[in-house]
Amino acid sequence: QVQLVESGGGLAQAGGSLKLSCAASGRAFNRSTMGWFRQAPGKEREFVAAAGWVRGGRHYLNSVKGRFTISRDNDKNTVYLQMNSLEPEDTAVYYCAGKQHPYYTGTSAAGYDYWGQGTQVTVSS
Repeated sequence: QVQLVESGGGLAQAGGSLKLSCAASGRAFNRSTMGWFRQAPGKEREFVAAAGWVRGGRHYLNSVKGRFTISRDNDKNTVYLQMNSLEPEDTAVYYCAGKQHPYYTGTSAAGYDYWGQGTQVTVSS
């Protein structure tokens, strides 16, 4: 059974940092693109960042470029999202997602195959 388990959410002040982790079962991670999405109350789920299987295959939501960094450890089947210079607008539930494609560039949530349960990130002003 495919499983994605997020951790690392919590409360931060504006300008602060948080690091999210997502541990995946082998089937969900091997040769897959791993992404992070977020959903704020009353809003649609939004693409944040993705990392392809190959090194260098990263892309980001424009508003997080330069502040967030996605990385993955293929030996540990884990993907990370380092979030710096947090803003209140970053407050949302953050979801880890997997796509069975080595370098998927789509940003629609509907394009991803596997999902974690989500972790809350709250940024206070």
